[in-house]
Amino acid sequence: MTVEKNTRSLESDIETDFKDKMSYGSYLSLETLLDAQHPVSTPEHHDEMLFIIQHQTSELWLKLMLHELKAVVERLRGDDLRFALKHIARVKHIQRTLTEQWSVLATLTPTEYAEFRGSLGASSGFQSYQYRAVEFVLGNKNAGMIKVFDADPAAQKLLTDLLEMPSLYDEFIRLLARRGFDVPAELVERDVTQAHTFSEPLVQVYKAVYENAAEHWDLYEACEELVDLEENFQLWRFRHMKTVERTIGFKRGTGGSSGVGFLKRALELTFFPELLAVRTEVGAE
Repeated sequence: MTVEKNTRSLESDIETDFKDKMSYGSYLSLETLLDAQHPVSTPEHHDEMLFIIQHQTSELWLKLMLHELKAVVERLRGDDLRFALKHIARVKHIQRTLTEQWSVLATLTPTEYAEFRGSLGASSGFQSYQYRAVEFVLGNKNAGMIKVFDADPAAQKLLTDLLEMPSLYDEFIRLLARRGFDVPAELVERDVTQAHTFSEPLVQVYKAVYENAAEHWDLYEACEELVDLEENFQLWRFRHMKTVERTIGFKRGTGGSSGVGFLKRALELTFFPELLAVRTEVGAE
């Protein structure tokens, strides 16, 4: 009987000499990336590596999400709804990945986390400026959050710039107005540094879109994509809250928040309230 080796020989054209060529590792700056995990517990606790990588990878995904959402804003401003939807489709996949990541952190038991939690000081996910930036781009603006980043001028500038720019929802509403829908002027000309507040007339605009979907198909599709974004964000928030509850119960957060209670209140925040309210109106007698 012939016994075959369980190996695969290299093909002759595969590159192996990278002294003068860009490699996979150099392109991705892996030396820097893989040297960015620095546990602070003493003695170093095994599970702190999980905690660090969980949050670092989340920040990378948030960076990509912010990159895509900024592109959506630009596309909407330029009336390019088709490509805006392409970017949104990618964001939705990023959101699902971020939500699923909580299942990895949920393997950290209360006993394990307690052994290094005290080493984290006042650091907290509440201080993620990229998370705040995503919220600002989607329209959940809060100028009071910017003070958290007084010690980080670059982060503060990013958030200040986004605070003063129209949000994704602002640009979508303006697109509706340019399409000839009866959008209230105060929504088009509003102070974009403030969070969007519910508008009943806008519900009626969406009702016209939904009840004439064949005529306004791209807008109809866009509305549903925005609802997906909203729902995915809420699922992420809920999964975050349940993971925290599972890991620390009802202790205060390391950053000083009330912990689970604070995260529960975030579930009441909404980005596109009229797109949810219109569902009650569509088909109603």
